Amino acid sequence: MRLLLCCPHFTPDINAATGVVMTRLVESLADRGHEIDVVTSLPWYKGHRVAEEWKGRPWRLEKTEWGSITRVYPFPTSKTNIAARAVGFVGFTSLVAGHAISKGKIDVVMGMSPPIFMGEAAYLAARRRRVPFVFNIQDIFPDVAVELRALTNKRVIGLAKRYEKSLYRRSDAITVLSQDQRSNIVSKLPYGDSSKVKIIPNFVDTTQIKVTERDNAFRAELGVKPNQTLVMYAGNVGLSQSFDLVRYAAEYFRARPDVMFCINGEGAARAGIDRWSADMDNVIVRDFAERERLSEVLGAADIHLILLKRGLAKSSTPSKLYSILSAARPVVASIDQPSEVASVIDNADCGVSVPPELPAEFIAALEKMITLGSDELGRLGDNARKYASRPDVVMDAATQAAAYEKLFQELL
Repeated sequence: MRLLLCCPHFTPDINAATGVVMTRLVESLADRGHEIDVVTSLPWYKGHRVAEEWKGRPWRLEKTEWGSITRVYPFPTSKTNIAARAVGFVGFTSLVAGHAISKGKIDVVMGMSPPIFMGEAAYLAARRRRVPFVFNIQDIFPDVAVELRALTNKRVIGLAKRYEKSLYRRSDAITVLSQDQRSNIVSKLPYGDSSKVKIIPNFVDTTQIKVTERDNAFRAELGVKPNQTLVMYAGNVGLSQSFDLVRYAAEYFRARPDVMFCINGEGAARAGIDRWSADMDNVIVRDFAERERLSEVLGAADIHLILLKRGLAKSSTPSKLYSILSAARPVVASIDQPSEVASVIDNADCGVSVPPELPAEFIAALEKMITLGSDELGRLGDNARKYASRPDVVMDAATQAAAYEKLFQELL
């Protein structure tokens, strides 16, 4: 098959998680013999500006052994400025659409959201070639923006929701990451259309994520001692996460030198974290480590955190859960109850989940985990790794590519 994939990020722009997801999917589909044209942005995510070596031209075309990569100007803006970001997305999507439509023979087109407008670019390219359009959903918009109160104007919300439903209706298939997301989207479709919503989770490379000793090089760089319990949040430091919970917990445990906290990542919420953590000697804040050190980073912690704000579990799926499980570490999650994440933690017996944005319950759960001791935390970590290694639970990159290939073939 000849595939056209429209996505916001692609290698070397892999500081964005979706860049890793799409890069590996393309590589795996290419391994299966498919030709792929990728239309994406010039690398910009890490510094929120186009990388120096990519400046100078509004778009670039690269030929590859499996197809091509077209990179266009991304109109980077601050994540906190929703209006400017929306305008930037429209400009970016217009460039993507123009290049996608100009491509030659194509069998299937897939567009990744967010941004939701990427679906429009993919749809226009598919309509032009009279081929199937697959809408790949990572986070559901505008639901996420509404729950975070980034969108509050009722008229704008109404228009956004109508546009969202329009894209769903025009899709030949919609792929989501979890049952929570599937239920959300099915509720917005006309009766009888639910069959086109497919669950294909993002891959987790359990061979790449290795189980390491907790007292590894990364933990030493943080300055955390062997007799201290390290509680870590690793991932995107965005507006969807309730980092105030870490602040309250760090204040609660401040008199205990045996407990340390680490926030490892970058994003829109990072500036606020830098401010409140500046005078706290039990909180370490670090930029993303190199992706090659993921096993070290995850393995350095004794307990990992998942912090999703109220109402978001049905729209956003924290795929980092499976990376944590693969690293054989237990989890404390603050997330909607019930939710898929809460069910996984319960079924795997690898930690505890509590309702979101409730400091007292979060601190109590964390204190209970800390008092378990290293042996019991190790047992929970072993449970986590065993669960993540089950083929019926987690997809590796090859299995994920096979699932997409099967979907594309069914559509054709």
